[in-house]
This record gives sequence, C-alpha cells and structure tokens, in this order.
Amino acid sequence: MTSFALSDTIVALSTPPGAGALAVVRLSGPDAVGITQALFSKKSLASQPGHTLHYGALREPASGELLDEVVVALYRAPRSYTREDVVEISGHGSDFIVRQILAALLRQGARLAEAGEFTKRAFLNGALDLAQAEAVADLIAADSALSHQVALNQLRGGFSDELRGLRAQLVQFAALLELELDFGEEDVEFADRTGLARLLAQVQGVVRGLLRSFELGNVIKNGITTVIAGRPNAGKSTLLNALLREERAIVSAIPGTTRDFIEDEVSLDGLRFRFVDTAGLRDNPADEVEAIGVRRTRERIGQAALLLYLFDLTELTPDEVRADVAELTASLPKLPVLVVGNKRDLASQAAAGSYQAAVAGNRGGDGAQAVFISAGRQEGLDELQTALLAQVRGAGLATTGTTTIVTNVRHARALEEALGYLAAVEQGLFEGRGTELLAADLRHALAALGSITGDISNDDLLTSIFTQFCIGK
Repeated sequence: MTSFALSDTIVALSTPPGAGALAVVRLSGPDAVGITQALFSKKSLASQPGHTLHYGALREPASGELLDEVVVALYRAPRSYTREDVVEISGHGSDFIVRQILAALLRQGARLAEAGEFTKRAFLNGALDLAQAEAVADLIAADSALSHQVALNQLRGGFSDELRGLRAQLVQFAALLELELDFGEEDVEFADRTGLARLLAQVQGVVRGLLRSFELGNVIKNGITTVIAGRPNAGKSTLLNALLREERAIVSAIPGTTRDFIEDEVSLDGLRFRFVDTAGLRDNPADEVEAIGVRRTRERIGQAALLLYLFDLTELTPDEVRADVAELTASLPKLPVLVVGNKRDLASQAAAGSYQAAVAGNRGGDGAQAVFISAGRQEGLDELQTALLAQVRGAGLATTGTTTIVTNVRHARALEEALGYLAAVEQGLFEGRGTELLAADLRHALAALGSITGDISNDDLLTSIFTQFCIGK
C-alpha cells in the first residue's frame, strides 16, 4: 500500500459491482461526515448521533444535479468498524450511479481505498488483532457451515485469546531470565528452571494441538478432495452425477468414456467435498489418450484426501477388489479409503457378505467396511454419505465441536517456528545452557506467537495480508 495514511478519508464500493437493487458506498476517516454532507441535501449530518439512518438526496455541489436518492448510515468514532467516523451510503445498484457518486466524493477530498484498507484501519486502530482481521476475509469466503463457524470463532477472538494466554505465561519467565542477565556478575537465578520446564511441556502440547488442527482447518477451508477411482464401467460418472444431482459427467456403456478427470463440489453435513471423477483404471488402455487419462488418475489419487474406490458387484471378485485397493494405495498407506460396491440391485446378499469380509481384511486388517449402492437407481446414497463422513472423521480429518482450529498457512508456519524455539529452550535447560541462550530462544518463540495476532508485525507482513482483501473491506 503506497499511499496509506490514517489522516486520509477513504471511499470504496462495499457491495459487489454490477447491477442490483442496492449499492453501498463506504467512507471512513476524519472527514467522512463532512465530505458526505457536501453532497447530501436533506439535513445537517454533523449534528446527528451515530448509529442513525437518514434519507435524502445526493446532489453535485456545483450544479445541484441530482445523483441519487439514498439512505445514509452514520457511525461515530470509536463505535464503528474502523474506530473512525464511518458513513455508508445505500443507493440504487447501478454501475453508472455508483461511478457518479464515487467521482463526486473524490472531488470533495476523499481518496479511493486500497485493498483491505478498511480492515487494516480496524487493526491499526485496535478494533481487531491481526488474526481477527484475517478471519474477516475467511468469513466472507466461507462456503460451508464449518468454515463459517471456524471463521466466526476466530473473528470473536477465540484463537487470539488462547495465544495470548500462552504468551502471558512465557513472558513471566522471559522477564525473569532477562533479570538474571542484568545481575549476571552476581550469578543468581530468578527463574525456577523446574517450573520453566513444566511450562514449556504444557505450552508445547497446546501448540502441537493447534498444529494438528491445521489439517482439519485446511480441509474445512479448501474442501475434502475425494477421488472416485475404479475400473472402466464401474459407474464412476453415474455416481458423480448422482452425488451432484445433475448431469455433470457423460455416462456411456463404452469403456474408457472418461479420458480426463471431472470435478465438482457438494456440501455434506457442513463439510465441503470436492468429488473427482477419473478415467477407468486398466492395464491395457485402448489408445494413447486413455493411457494419459489413467496416468493422471494415479497422480490425482496421490493428491487426494480420501479415495473412493468404486467397483461393479457383478464383475469383480472379492480377491480382485482387495488386490485393486492394495495396488492403488501401496505407496499411500495413510490415505483413507472407502470401498463402494455398485449395482447392488443386481447382486445377491451372499455376494455382499463376501465383499465385506474381503474389505475388512484389507490394508492390515484396519476394520474397513464396504458400502453397497446402485448409482443408476440412486439407491444407497444416504448410506454412502454417512460412510463418507465417518471415514473423514475417523481419519482425523474433520470433527465437530473443536474450539480452536487453525486454517491459515501463515499461522501454521508461525506455530511451527515457535515450537522449534520452545524445543530449543527445553533442550537448553536439559543441557544446562547459559541464561543468554535460553533468553534468546524464548524471545524468538514469543515473537513467533506474537506475529500471529500482530502484537509483533512489520509493514511487509501487513501489506501481504491486506492486499488479499477486496477493495471495499
């Protein structure tokens, strides 16, 4: 941000561009009310209290030309989003009208806001810490119940409170270590080494838990990539269409119809699944194009969070199913796998039991279960969805009721950095290292934790974060 200054009054469109019923133009800064008043002809805004609405007309100051009939919302500092005077002008959602209003406000002394500048001002003015500010962007982008819940928890300060609690405990010991350095010539110890060791173990446990939650947070934020794989004509495309409830993939009885992967998303119980329909797997592809599709299928399986192996109950034996799953996951022992038998309406109950036994004994006897469906008849889809959720939660990729979940890569890296320095302090205590080294490592750990909430930050970091926001936020 090249022109950022808190003394400026900024303006931007805060609703999505394009024709609509309403458009909201937002101003923030010391002259927000005065600049708006220059265009607003109904009443004196300066004498109005905050958190009030005012109907009137916006006119060009020089010519008196009517721009629009609007509702003006006033928010007085410090009781506003940015803790500055904020004005929100709600007018008609015409691109032409918005351009006219913005141009008039700019002529009165406002400047166009830069990306994320409203939220950056909220951070700099103490309304939000840095983790909460980043949660604003996550909340805007939330597209599932869980991503919405996690972003709200972070916006309300749940994550920040936990981090500040950790830092407060560490700061006490850091202060005592620094005090020892001031009395270095007298060879005294103010910091109880045993108590510090106990605290380090406790804090490291919490930080590790937060880092483990990042796997869940990444899934919630980006979706669970679920690759549907199997032999040709197993019904993969039919299943994708059934899950999405639309004809997304071409279905044909001709083997090898799907040459490349097709993917789309669906939300199940608040979790966003990204289903990927892939080319059928066989040892002798019909041509070079199909061979490329098979290779890409195997590559996509390596990137998946969950593998849904689909097979035709009328075509494969239990031993063939077991062999296929073993071959697909040979290099991916930790990849969760859900085995799904298709065309159950054409198979016997006895056959289903034999497949269950084969699946349960696969992958080292991990107790997996097969699910039987008829994708063409859309039978068994509820059972399949239940099994998908159980697989994901059973693998530790998702759970409900978690209080603090890390979703931000920057936060995860800072936690990893902090954990490394905390481990160094712990090792230093064990080896009897000098106070200078212990204090230095502890300072680095505190800095890493503080960088998450913005207690310790720099201009480059802030620019990197807020330029990812939309202009009006």
